[in-house]
Amino acid sequence: MNEMENMLSQLLQAVPNIITALLLLLLAWVIAKIVKGIISAVIRKIKLPDFKEQESSNGSRSERNENKDSREQLAVSAGSIGYYLVFILFVPSILDALNMTSVAQPISNMMESLLLFLPNLLLAAIILIVGILIARLVRNLVQSALDTVNFDRFFDKLRSNQVERPDPAKLSTTLANIVMVIVLIPIVIIALEALSIETISEPIVVVLSTIMNIIPSLFVAIILVIAGYYIATFVARLLTGLLNRTNINRVYEAIGFGPREDQKFDLPDVLGKIVQVLIILFFTVQALEVIDLTVLNQIGNAIIIYLPMLISALLIIGLGLVAGNFLEKAIVRYTRSSFSALIVKYTVILFAVFMTLEQLGFASSIVNIAFLLILGGLAVAFAISFGIGGRDFATRQLDKFENRLKKKDHDEES
Repeated sequence: MNEMENMLSQLLQAVPNIITALLLLLLAWVIAKIVKGIISAVIRKIKLPDFKEQESSNGSRSERNENKDSREQLAVSAGSIGYYLVFILFVPSILDALNMTSVAQPISNMMESLLLFLPNLLLAAIILIVGILIARLVRNLVQSALDTVNFDRFFDKLRSNQVERPDPAKLSTTLANIVMVIVLIPIVIIALEALSIETISEPIVVVLSTIMNIIPSLFVAIILVIAGYYIATFVARLLTGLLNRTNINRVYEAIGFGPREDQKFDLPDVLGKIVQVLIILFFTVQALEVIDLTVLNQIGNAIIIYLPMLISALLIIGLGLVAGNFLEKAIVRYTRSSFSALIVKYTVILFAVFMTLEQLGFASSIVNIAFLLILGGLAVAFAISFGIGGRDFATRQLDKFENRLKKKDHDEES
């Protein structure tokens, strides 16, 4: 009987707490519904920025319907977040009303930390939203300015001879988006610093600050590369035109490759392309130095340092071909010996090849030894062939010399 009385007494004592908890729960539900309705209504009424690119200001019916659906989804989602957030805020009070302090205390501490963090989060969100609006405004201004001066058409004229050229990815749009990103970077840095979470924001801020510091150098490097490309193109066209007027294609006959019509490539065009590549290489190396890419810059400098040896090697082999062809024609003209002319020609060319390899630095010691062996072999072969071929001639000359000596001795005795 006493146990029943104790149980009933405890139940009666708990009734006020339960009623208080239920009232708090009802109040939380009412406030949550009100907050949800207010948030949803505000989002439906205000014009939030549309971060998707639109091709026209009016848009099609399907695009407008899609934007309306996305805004409705945003309103519902934001309202639901506010709804459950209100319930979470009331949870510690409800648990306290039920005398569940051990359960309510951790939740209360968590909510206190969340409430302390909410102003920072709200400030960061406001900074980010305002920054995005400013960045989009700047992007639209840049886009309008580039469209006003017909930047895309001008760029297409520089890139090709076609005046109109359909291109879905317009350069002006790309540049405008790049400007928007550049404007957004410092805004994102400020928003992250407003959160006051150093363990998360500090590494990101360092990365974004590094990007901001490198952007001016990157712009200078891009300008250098673009300027180098157009300067190289202009110089290449000018050089190609000048070489065509000098009729440089006659060099094919000079080096023994036959008439120009038999060749598959145009020498002025090839030389123009080589000069174009070299000029672009010079500007690219300078651009790499501006943005401080050490490894790539060292590779480019090594290529530039090697270029004089390469040009010298090409000149040597070219002069060797010209000299060999010239000597072949001269020997054929004066001696009528095609075999001797070919030997002299290929000897000169071989000598030029070894000089070229020496200039390029390809295993200099091996090249020198091979050249000496070949030269010594040719000398021995020439000596042997001269000795065997001139044996009869040498015998006759020695007989004549002996006869002269005998005749001289006979005259002295008489």
